Amino acid sequence: LQQNDAVAEYADMRAGRLYLQYEGLNPSGSFKDNGMAAAFSHAKMVGAKSCACASTGNTSASVALYAHSCGLKCTVFIGSGRIAFGKLSQSMDYGAQTIQIRGDFDDCMRQVQDVCTKLGLYLLNSLNPFRLEGQKAIMYRIIEQMGWEVPDWIVVPGGNLGNSSAFGKAFYELKQLGLIKRIPRMAIINATGADTLTDLVNNKKLVWNDGRVNQAIIDDYYADLTARNFSPHTCASAIEISRPVNLKKCLRAIDICNGVVRAVTDVEICDAKAIIGKYGLGCE
Repeated sequence: LQQNDAVAEYADMRAGRLYLQYEGLNPSGSFKDNGMAAAFSHAKMVGAKSCACASTGNTSASVALYAHSCGLKCTVFIGSGRIAFGKLSQSMDYGAQTIQIRGDFDDCMRQVQDVCTKLGLYLLNSLNPFRLEGQKAIMYRIIEQMGWEVPDWIVVPGGNLGNSSAFGKAFYELKQLGLIKRIPRMAIINATGADTLTDLVNNKKLVWNDGRVNQAIIDDYYADLTARNFSPHTCASAIEISRPVNLKKCLRAIDICNGVVRAVTDVEICDAKAIIGKYGLGCE
């Protein structure tokens, strides 16, 4: 966890108030390793022999590394040209079989779920609850580094909504256990070219409602995406997702954290990435 006043100035924040959590020192260089450590522990416990995932980059690298370490066969599903190639090369280095399908990440996600069900493969996307349990460790480390003082806000990318779902659950449990006195607010950031959550929450008024989520709103929204043959497009390939599998869990996290959802343009994403890199942290 690194305080960064230069980036704070760029974001119109006071000095001493902005911290960046660096996850690049994980085994595969990805934050996904937090969830994989927990998920592969479960996979070994249940005797899994083969695993699979759909990926835009980070997941494939992390799954392949842990699969190799645990002695599992690994298959990665990727869409047509929509993957971070550096991460793909990692997964190939670790011995994963890669299958490219025609379509985007959402198409891959549907395919991998079907394959895992039919062939008995262990699914390692964030639909796997053990993945989310592992991702909670990121928040544990942040709070520990802050002396168990909770920040005012946590800002996290959207995408498949695994991180936001896990973080909300982490804070809820920490509060229930009496380890923290309050829960921080959460801001979930999407790209304007992949803004399903932004649209559903801010415009369609979709809410958690104590678990009674209005499924009709979701069904109608996805039906419209299908009718328009919509495919998300953003330079931030890791969040280029229009049908997030953790949508309802994320709604719960928004409720727990009194969260907000925002969308930013690719230009804003690239500008912010450049600023963070300029002032000391390489980021994707």
